[in-house]
Amino acid sequence: MKTRKLGDGLEVSAIGLGCMGMGQVYGTALDTADAHKLLAQAVERGVTFFDTAEVYGPYLNEVLVGGGLKPFRDKVVIATKFGFDIAPEGAGEGFSRMRGVNSRPEHIRAVVEASLQRLGVEVIDLLYQHRVDPNVPIEDVAGAVKDLIAEGKVKHFGLSEAGAATIRKAHAVQPVAALQSEYSLWFRELEAEIIPTLRELGIGLAPYSPLGRGFLTGAFKEAPAAENDFRRGLPRFQGEAFAKNLSLVEGLTAIAADKGITPAQLALAWILSQGEDIAPIPGTTKLARLEENIGAVDVVLTADDLAAIAAAVPETGIEGERYAPAGLAMVGR
Repeated sequence: MKTRKLGDGLEVSAIGLGCMGMGQVYGTALDTADAHKLLAQAVERGVTFFDTAEVYGPYLNEVLVGGGLKPFRDKVVIATKFGFDIAPEGAGEGFSRMRGVNSRPEHIRAVVEASLQRLGVEVIDLLYQHRVDPNVPIEDVAGAVKDLIAEGKVKHFGLSEAGAATIRKAHAVQPVAALQSEYSLWFRELEAEIIPTLRELGIGLAPYSPLGRGFLTGAFKEAPAAENDFRRGLPRFQGEAFAKNLSLVEGLTAIAADKGITPAQLALAWILSQGEDIAPIPGTTKLARLEENIGAVDVVLTADDLAAIAAAVPETGIEGERYAPAGLAMVGR
């Protein structure tokens, strides 16, 4: 496995593993034994970058990931996140328990202490603010994480879906190692201002949903049907938008076939070709998909390939927003 250097001296595998989907976010879930087996198989194949968050479950995903990676603790980078106000058990299920954001310094400290326990680790390798809290100055957030780093409870600081001005303010207080934000052939708005800002400051990018929540794999022929599939509430997976986006993936699939690779490998290779400071974190629950994703690190894209991809999936060609209005209101702050 090739590696990538993000910011603040953080080195990770070029392809990471987003672990959110191991729960019932997309309609299915792995049991503990199968999840631990997949995590071990990922490590055996050179993956060192694993992503979770307190809100996944809530809380259950951290326990799952921490337990599965315990035998490999000295070989891996575990990233988790704070920043949501989560309702008590019994007040709903899954993401419905999110009551908004909360990045008050005392809350950050409480979340970190709980995450350390759930993960079963002494230090969190990369701690992201999951969403920017407009009610708490980002300088206070960065300062709280800086204190936790000084105490040895956190190694590196990250942000997620933050705007350029927020990134600059946070970085001035505590160096930011990575920004985790959606980035793929399906969503390229980061290229205008965010990525140039990251490169100016020496911050890496860890794209989540690099395969468009599975859409860019070519596996979808119809919209998700499971009632508990998170994607059912996303505009890009609905109605006419779904049909139009499906036609774009058909073009991507044709290019991949010409190169003798899969659409997923082509989409991931495109992201990797955008810079050595980018390490995507596709998620999966299947070993075959994991190996397929890892294979993207060896795909070389020529200038002609990149031009063909740009023509097949133009920046303005995607139909529908990536989140419903409530989700959109929480990004880019």
